[in-house]
This record gives sequence, structure tokens and C-alpha cells, in this order.
Amino acid sequence: MQVRALTPIRDNVERRANAQPDLRDVFLCHAWDDRGGAAKELHDLLEALRVKVWFSEKDAGLGTLLMRAIDRGLAHSRIGVVLVTPALLRRLKSEGVADKELAVLLSRELLVPIVHNTSFEELYEVSPLLASRGGLNTAEEPLADIAAKLADLVAI
Repeated sequence: MQVRALTPIRDNVERRANAQPDLRDVFLCHAWDDRGGAAKELHDLLEALRVKVWFSEKDAGLGTLLMRAIDRGLAHSRIGVVLVTPALLRRLKSEGVADKELAVLLSRELLVPIVHNTSFEELYEVSPLLASRGGLNTAEEPLADIAAKLADLVAI
């Protein structure tokens, strides 16, 4: 699949930012297995660009109810970014936490899939709805460039 224009998402981000100025810029949905690898790298790149990221490893502290923390993060983020990796594709099939996050994110117009070490075709086999969204692919551009595009998208 090709990269699609992100302009309609930008319009929704601006509307939501004006309505709720205390929101995080990005909710980062990822597989548990990627939390120390690609998800952490994307988080760090975004934070370096001054993007406020909801990231479970940072925002769901010890002793908190994980699902409640995720629920708050989803409610208080401007857009959702789904880091699609082979690990996430496996997790989505098992209907775990990432699947629940994705269900909420798919109900919004504010969702950008980032395909990493897999393809939109493989994603389509697991989630046609997510694969049909405008997204980006690390096979076509480095994660740092993708982070810059996301930072530009949420810049208000």
C-alpha cells in the first residue's frame, strides 16, 4: 500500500486541540514485545521533537490499574499511532490489550498506522480496517523521518 495524505487527520487534531487543550498529542499503541525496541525508539524520537506521548511504560505506573490508565490515555490523546510490527500482528490475533486499544482507536478518525518490519498486506490479513487507514512504512522512510511527520501533524 502507498502512503496516504494525512490532511484530514490534521483537521480533526486541530478541532480536538481547541476543544480540549490539556490532551497528550499522541497515544502510542504497540505490542508488549516492542516496548523496549521500536516502540521506545519511536517514543524517544517523538519526545525529542517535543511531542507529548502517552506511552504505557512511562504513564502506567506501578500499582495502577493498567486498563484504567490506558482508558485515560485513550480519552486524553489527540491522535492514536499504532506501531504495527510482527509482534503486534500476533497480539491482535489473541485479542489482548493491544486489540482493545485498537478497537477504541478505530472508532476515531484520529489514527495513523506505522508499519515496521511487516507490510500493509500482512496487516490487512489481521485488520482490514486498520490497513485501510492512511499510514506510513519504515521500509520506505526511516523512523526518524516518520516521527518528524507525526510531530508536524500534531503541531498546533
